[in-house]
Amino acid sequence: MFLSRSIIRTLYLYIVLILSLFLVIPSFAYTKTLTLLNVSYDPTREFFHYYNQFFQHYWKQKTGQNVIIYQSHSGSGKQARAIIDGMQADIATLALAGDIDAINKYQPLLSKNWQNNFSNHSVPYTSTIVFLVRKGNPKHIHDWDDLIKPNVTVITPNPKTSGGAKWNFLAAWLYIYTKNHNPQKAYDFVKHLYKNVPILDAGARNASLTFTQRNIGDVLISWENEAYMAAHEIEMGQFEIITPSISILTEPPVAMIDTVIDRKKTRAVAQDYLLQLYSDEGQKIAAQHHYRPTNPKIAAQYPIFHSIHLIKIEDFFKNWQEINQIFFKDHAIFDQIMNDINH
Repeated sequence: MFLSRSIIRTLYLYIVLILSLFLVIPSFAYTKTLTLLNVSYDPTREFFHYYNQFFQHYWKQKTGQNVIIYQSHSGSGKQARAIIDGMQADIATLALAGDIDAINKYQPLLSKNWQNNFSNHSVPYTSTIVFLVRKGNPKHIHDWDDLIKPNVTVITPNPKTSGGAKWNFLAAWLYIYTKNHNPQKAYDFVKHLYKNVPILDAGARNASLTFTQRNIGDVLISWENEAYMAAHEIEMGQFEIITPSISILTEPPVAMIDTVIDRKKTRAVAQDYLLQLYSDEGQKIAAQHHYRPTNPKIAAQYPIFHSIHLIKIEDFFKNWQEINQIFFKDHAIFDQIMNDINH
């Protein structure tokens, strides 16, 4: 009888143990640590550093799950090619829609209608292009015309690898084109500008370091947020921001890489990560890092941005495919300009 009770007690303990495992396993599954890889362009490093901290806390409070967010930064075009070549990005936050479109160049890695996934064509914040000059503005640079003076050295990155460089190029081109609608005059103006460029860095951050740390150049054509960071954080008081009379509305978009998030089962967290960029807190973090919020209520709380006439590319071109075909494909206008300069 004693033996029977011992066996029964042992069986009972095994049953309790097995049942407890079934109860605990779902809890472990729910609270496991998730990972996201955000592949972004050069000047977003500081912004996403702070945004990621906000989102990690938000997601933990919402779901009980921990999420580790990895970042990759380089020129936007270079980043798009890295995703094409196999970088396992859950999300892409690049400099322009054309670079995200290019991710589907060889195979469908994301939905062709990715711009419909989030508000404002998947653009949670905007920016523009400004000039950064040295203290006292010794070369008296005030507008685009000053960049083609023979004694001015201009720093801007390479539009073959940098999304910001494409915006810089288009801002200069459209500055002249909007005055007379003469493409030859725009071509000649931009050619004179690039004659004054001694080096074409791969990305916006490298160009910024060339100007601020290597002390090359009289003026940096820059993302607005990158210029603010250099003027107020890198070496306080050593640089000044010049806002030209006309610039371009830059619209850096965001997208989920469907093949990756479906394989990793991270769609829910990836989608919420991008949605929270539109939240009040996400918009505030963007403004604090000198991106222009798309939420007018939040934008009104940050009167730090200069009023400027901003050109919209859709007023002149159908899409980025057309822009790349005209200006940035091999043997297109940018290559023709560089060939003219070098010969």
